[in-house]
Amino acid sequence: MNEKNFTFSINHESDIPKYQQLVNSINNAVAENLLEKGDLLPSVNSICKENKLSRDTVFKAYSILKDQNVIESVPNKGYYVAGETRKVLLVLDTFKAYKEVLYHSFVNNLPDNIITDVQFHHYNIDNFKTIINNSVGKYYKYVVMNFDHKDVASVLTSISNEKLLLIDWNIHSKPKNNYVFQDFGKAFYESLTEAVDLFRKYNSIDFLFPSFTNHPMETLTFFKKFCKEFGFEYNVITNPKEFNIEKNKAYVGVSDRMLGVFLEQCRENDYEPGVDVGFLSYNETPMKKFIYKGISVVTTDFKELGTKGAEFITNDGPMQYYVPTKLIIRESL
Repeated sequence: MNEKNFTFSINHESDIPKYQQLVNSINNAVAENLLEKGDLLPSVNSICKENKLSRDTVFKAYSILKDQNVIESVPNKGYYVAGETRKVLLVLDTFKAYKEVLYHSFVNNLPDNIITDVQFHHYNIDNFKTIINNSVGKYYKYVVMNFDHKDVASVLTSISNEKLLLIDWNIHSKPKNNYVFQDFGKAFYESLTEAVDLFRKYNSIDFLFPSFTNHPMETLTFFKKFCKEFGFEYNVITNPKEFNIEKNKAYVGVSDRMLGVFLEQCRENDYEPGVDVGFLSYNETPMKKFIYKGISVVTTDFKELGTKGAEFITNDGPMQYYVPTKLIIRESL
């Protein structure tokens, strides 16, 4: 085996630790087939000399790569590429409990030779542009949670369609895009109709849709459609400061922050959820089944969303799939 003619590009001014830059360089080279199984890597001494690095820095990078099964060491010969390791990029909006379910489902369904980098755009288009522009050409495939901004689609054109999977929200997508979406409109309406008898326990329904939420507006549209078709009095509360709990009223909420306010006001007023007041929350989290005897939810299956995302990574070919939405009834309604 001959040593591969491979050079590192180390930015000594970067905030990224130098050992991590080495790790990234090798992972990227393997993903782009610049390095292949069996290729010998430069020796520790040569890397130190050519890049003005300490031996500890290089050893740390090689140790991480060994732990990731990217490289192996051969006594008296050096380090070589152990197998075909690929990197994928997962771009999420924010980190919340149900996103953690998605993430773990995604990475747990990937083979050991695939490494996942995770970034968050926080609904900020500048962050989004930076993440995507800095990642082009560095990853085997891209899984991106898009959002409502007019520039999203144009930013994503820098990624070839066969390498890109859009997840969660069908907005600014194109007919040929690969996707795994949930339905925030009709499926939500159908879930409400399943709970219509429970809502009739109450005099009216308030939708807590705070101005700080980034939840799709189509959910609000279908809520109004439900109330009008089934004869419910309703109100939409967008200012959190205007929310004051009322007995014999049901609430639908898309914000866990507002769910917390609801439960706090229940305690202050000695109201029993599911008896004096009702609550239906959007998005299942691991804790909602345990809070106040259980919080009723309408939710997609984030575990399946992650599993389908991993399926796109491991399989060649297109993917276009909607993850079902379901209603889970607990004591709060």
